[in-house]
Amino acid sequence: MQNEKEIKEMVKEKYGQIAKQSTSCCGPTSCCGTTDNKIVGNTVMQDEYDHLDGYVADADLGLGCGMPTEFAGIKKGDVVVDLGSGAGNDVFVARAIVGDEGKVIGIDMTQEMIDKANRNNQKLGYKNVEFHLGEIEEMPLENSIADVVVSNCVLNLVPSKQKAFAEIYRILKSNGHFCVSDIVIKGELPANLKKSAEMYAGCVSGAIQQDEYLKIIKDTGFKNVEIKKTKVIDLPDEILKDYLSEVALKQYRESKVGIFSITVTANKN
Repeated sequence: MQNEKEIKEMVKEKYGQIAKQSTSCCGPTSCCGTTDNKIVGNTVMQDEYDHLDGYVADADLGLGCGMPTEFAGIKKGDVVVDLGSGAGNDVFVARAIVGDEGKVIGIDMTQEMIDKANRNNQKLGYKNVEFHLGEIEEMPLENSIADVVVSNCVLNLVPSKQKAFAEIYRILKSNGHFCVSDIVIKGELPANLKKSAEMYAGCVSGAIQQDEYLKIIKDTGFKNVEIKKTKVIDLPDEILKDYLSEVALKQYRESKVGIFSITVTANKN
């Protein structure tokens, strides 16, 4: 069993490699881990962004599993914080909504991603967009700074969801809210899927049960917790065969175990 430090280093290395490539390892698609050049996750998770105002192709590494800005209720003039901001995809979409009057802050623990996001922002010339290196469990931000917090398929990668949501609560203003897209599971994933580091970096084996995920949010103190969108993540057999025997794969397909992308909102009172 990997400890939290090992998990973070593995995820940081994986996403650092993605940031260094001209496009994502998935080409660009979604939350991607690879094994023998096979893509884990990706196209079955991704939502298309290219129709949105503020979309920047160079910022879209296809690492999401939803579109949190769709349900985030962002308004002109808001201060928005994007957790696990990567190359800036959701940040620039949020910037198009908040306008010059607002502010958008991206947080990412991978220096290569921060560098790529800053290069993208330099081309755009936004003065009210910032990217900060930091971990979600201990954000380099003051209390009560954000009107809205968003995140796209990132909290799943954080070993301590409790610390992550406590930090979200801390940085939100009174009556602020969050909207996150993330991966959860129903039922018990086969052990080989859960223990695979590549699947963890691919936003799958780090998932926790949906009921547990929602309970953590409520226990943190958030109110009006609501799932706005659910999407089934159906991993193809050619991926699963890297982790499961033929018998285990058949059992998995016949079971009621499911991997889902959910988009969740909640309020801080």
